[in-house]
Amino acid sequence: MKRFSQWIAIALLASSLAVAGCGSDGDDGNDGAPGEPGAPGNDGSNGNDGNDGSNGNDGSDGAPGAPGTPGEDAVILDPDTPLSSMVAVAFVDGRFADAPTSNVADYVKALVEEYKVDPNAVNAKLQFPLANAGTDTVRVIRGLQANTVVSWLDPLTFDGSADAPRFGSNSDYTAFFGDGYDFAAGPTAGQAPQYNLNTSDFAGYTWVNHEYISNSDPTTTSAPSGQHVTLATFLRLAGDLTNDILSDVWAQEDIDTYVEAYKKQLGGSWFRIVQDPGTLEWHVDLSSPAVRYDSTSNTQSLITGITLSEADQADDGTPLPTGVASGIAGDCSGATTPWGTVITAEENVQGYYGDLETGWSRQKFVPGAGYDGGANVTLSIDANGAGDYGRHSDPNQIHNRELYGYLTEIDVGMPADEFEGKNTAGVGHKKIGAMGRARWENATFVTGADWTLIADQPVVIYGGNDRRGGRIWKYVSSENYTAGMTKAQIRALLDDGSLYVAHFADLDNDTGFSINGGAKPTEAARGNGRWVEISTTSTDLAPNGTALGEAGKTVGEAILDLDYNRIGGFPDDNTARKALFTVAAKVGVRELNRPEDLEWNPLDPSGTPRLYIAFTNFQGQTQLDDDGLVWDPATYDETATARDDDFGSIFALEEANAADPGSSDTFTFWRVFTGTIADEDTVFRAANPDNLMIDADGGVWFGTDGNFGERGEADALYYLDLDTELPFRVVAGPSDSEATGPVLTPAMGTLFFQVQHPGERVFSTFPQDN
Repeated sequence: MKRFSQWIAIALLASSLAVAGCGSDGDDGNDGAPGEPGAPGNDGSNGNDGNDGSNGNDGSDGAPGAPGTPGEDAVILDPDTPLSSMVAVAFVDGRFADAPTSNVADYVKALVEEYKVDPNAVNAKLQFPLANAGTDTVRVIRGLQANTVVSWLDPLTFDGSADAPRFGSNSDYTAFFGDGYDFAAGPTAGQAPQYNLNTSDFAGYTWVNHEYISNSDPTTTSAPSGQHVTLATFLRLAGDLTNDILSDVWAQEDIDTYVEAYKKQLGGSWFRIVQDPGTLEWHVDLSSPAVRYDSTSNTQSLITGITLSEADQADDGTPLPTGVASGIAGDCSGATTPWGTVITAEENVQGYYGDLETGWSRQKFVPGAGYDGGANVTLSIDANGAGDYGRHSDPNQIHNRELYGYLTEIDVGMPADEFEGKNTAGVGHKKIGAMGRARWENATFVTGADWTLIADQPVVIYGGNDRRGGRIWKYVSSENYTAGMTKAQIRALLDDGSLYVAHFADLDNDTGFSINGGAKPTEAARGNGRWVEISTTSTDLAPNGTALGEAGKTVGEAILDLDYNRIGGFPDDNTARKALFTVAAKVGVRELNRPEDLEWNPLDPSGTPRLYIAFTNFQGQTQLDDDGLVWDPATYDETATARDDDFGSIFALEEANAADPGSSDTFTFWRVFTGTIADEDTVFRAANPDNLMIDADGGVWFGTDGNFGERGEADALYYLDLDTELPFRVVAGPSDSEATGPVLTPAMGTLFFQVQHPGERVFSTFPQDN
């Protein structure tokens, strides 16, 4: 239309010009013939655009399209997920106006003495002891400060890949080696790592145990819960799992993937930490090497002192050398040796491959499980399908039960697969079979005041079997330690020795914490006990011989007897040392209220070295009656409360020959702390003592595992004043976490401990600050 209008305008213009070209005045002539059309004119310029027309009506909806492919489930590691963590509690070094220039231990002890003089003044000024409360944070007394050093799944180096060393789950025992400790020459020179002032108080390597993962792992018919959801989520993020992790149906191949990752979360971590001098906070030195020791065959150790039923294999099926075991598991507490290695104690290993001592359901004897009288005991070593790890479909990934449940010596810093003697004699990791299998909580060594072994005496190790009715054991090496021995020579002393169990003869069987029908054992009125040698050649008298009508029966004879005390025979020491819980019951040794931890104190304030023992609790029926006889399983009442110890206690044990404990046949014992009942209104409320620590001056410290369950107040770390038997709360943990693994730096400037299983039963976001 625009072009048509332009053409008309041009035609009119041409016509006008033609008229203007006519002749002069006169009569008009006739019109001439029309001239020829003129040439077309040039195009005119474009006109302006017209307005847009109105929108048309919407069309009808089309037919629905086909459904799209479902998208992937969202996988997010909740930033509020509670994580077990290592915490540093540093002394502020005079920055707080009321704090002396000293260290953690001296500062606390000074406050205790002030409190004993004027409790109101100290409490008003410093809120000491720390108040009873249950928060989701770490709280410390004024004058100290706390920071989280590392948490579960955190990288231990700058390599952040999924397969790089990462901090494991539910951390427990902690050891610290200050920079400058000579791992090779120190033992020969008589230098122990503990409280060694020739080493750094501000930087060093640390070992941390990893005991278990809380809550339920996935099965082919059930989803994971709690901490196992955290691990499953981490595996989804890493691409190792692609299934719906919250489904109640898991394919076996996904279970296999999960089990293999699960094995990597237990064991121990070895890494370097440093203190920031500006903030006094501690951090992981990510530039230094780190090593993870775990439950896979990447970690290997030689089992000495016993003979295995058959050889083990690596997770890929490769045969392992005779006596070498794949992995470590259930690592609870432990010990730092005087020669610079670490003992990690394998405790609840029955959860991973099943229980080797199948003759017991808790304390009830189980007929038909291979332990009946009339024949030799049968140990069930096959773990196929049993426990969390036994669910793997590849039999190479499943390892025999007799390979776990030992005090395991880790040659810290060595490669995880460096079992003892692999390349060099006396170098590498080993399990101390000579001390036997049990649910070991920890170990401690007899030392002199300088924390080194005592020359011309045997190596003496104490260990606690942490289960209801568990006992205390003592290992005495066959050969003596002599000054100047090399590290390898010292370690060889752990391969052959005598094993003894503590029989607390005066202990009341119905309480496990009193004597003489209900009296409290005190330092002035002690209980008596004796050490019973456990071997087939032992000439010690069986504690239950008289009650069984066999007065004069030796322990050796009782162990070999096919029908003694309802239990079958043990044909040799090798078999007996694999089932210590059963052997102790067979000969009638008095049960104890879960010996969680014990520590040798070479600098006891009394001037006499002593052993301190934490008994956490014992609720329920015992294995044995008062005479040491196994209860008749046909009439055993599992709901009976033969013992009702809800709150625990701490005992002191003094050897008859405290200067040479390896030679002592008898001991005395008494109670130095009693857990407070739930409704007792006192700032000193504390229950269920667990880990113990002896400081550089012989002070006794302990952590708890049960305050939160009893009264909703945080578990914590305490200094125990032996004069008053009062526990002074110094540090409190979050939520329902257990306070584990306390250890001090060489000059005691920092106290480390582990926040274990926060949020296991109730809400927590620790270590996040939300």
